[in-house]
Amino acid sequence: MIRAGIIGATGYAGAEIVRILLAHKEVELVWYGSRSYVDQKFSSIYGNMFKIVENICKADDIEALAEEADVIFTATPQGLCASIVNEDVLSKTKVIDLSADFRLKDVKVYEQWYKIEHKAPQYIDEAVYGLCEINREDVKKARIVANPGCYTTCSILSMYPLVKEGLVDVNSIIVDAKSGTSGAGRSAKTANLFCEVNENIKAYGVASHRHTPEIEEQLTYAAGEPVMINFTPHLVPMNRGILVTAYAALKDPEITYEKVRAAYEKYYGNEYFIRLLDKDVCAETRWVEGSNFVDIGFKIDPRTHRIIVMGALDNLVKGAAGQAVQNMNLMFGFDENEGLRMPPVFP
Repeated sequence: MIRAGIIGATGYAGAEIVRILLAHKEVELVWYGSRSYVDQKFSSIYGNMFKIVENICKADDIEALAEEADVIFTATPQGLCASIVNEDVLSKTKVIDLSADFRLKDVKVYEQWYKIEHKAPQYIDEAVYGLCEINREDVKKARIVANPGCYTTCSILSMYPLVKEGLVDVNSIIVDAKSGTSGAGRSAKTANLFCEVNENIKAYGVASHRHTPEIEEQLTYAAGEPVMINFTPHLVPMNRGILVTAYAALKDPEITYEKVRAAYEKYYGNEYFIRLLDKDVCAETRWVEGSNFVDIGFKIDPRTHRIIVMGALDNLVKGAAGQAVQNMNLMFGFDENEGLRMPPVFP
């Protein structure tokens, strides 16, 4: 049994970590950190936890938390984790950061896209990018993990086998992605009000979304050569879910479905949380909601010699909290699936 604490427990991702850890047989949750709700009962903020969680929210005091917890989840805005993590903390506990503070290996790229100064560049090289299916062995040895973003997790996992096996022209990749509104967080924003979102779909961050360099960096590692993509996210009126539709030109116009399928089976055939869909089945967000699964399907267009890959995940689970718990399981030698076997919720 280990002890876990959360900084940012009252945001959507933080609350999802709470939900998952309550069903984890190896973890005791000892700290519900929240700047906005200090000294309030967690269940007064999230009524679904009434009579389940009796704890009071505490301040975001990482120094005090490091004395109590074996692992700290930081489900906070960009810049906060980097501003509070230090060697004393890391000597006592492990940190899983759900922000982008340690995802990018070039501090200049981080500062360019996020428009803030990085406060702890000394930990960038050490931090492991926590995409479990790709970096599993490194995650096991890490003391600080950069938990990938939701768009990035779905985009990278959807395209990884194609890029890794050299089946596509890496300069032709286009990623079109849709997200539910919970991906924008719980803080009040006019653009996320019901009347602004309902009965509407819109692109945003066009040619400028800050997840772009994260996707490019990880696909560059896979390809062994620089990868530059077009990435366009869209906001859709649903609570949860990411749907990625990615396009790329095949290097060999004669490539078959069977060869592409073999590439996906090579990397994901034994992965519990990646479900490779049957031929001609398209991924849908409703079939992964509330779960840690990623559904991936693809179709080859013989007319254009391009491949269309479709991936779906729950942005709050595999795209955030579930992946964080999956990383924790690896870091502490638990069954990787522990606490995460919940099937998708429907309807």
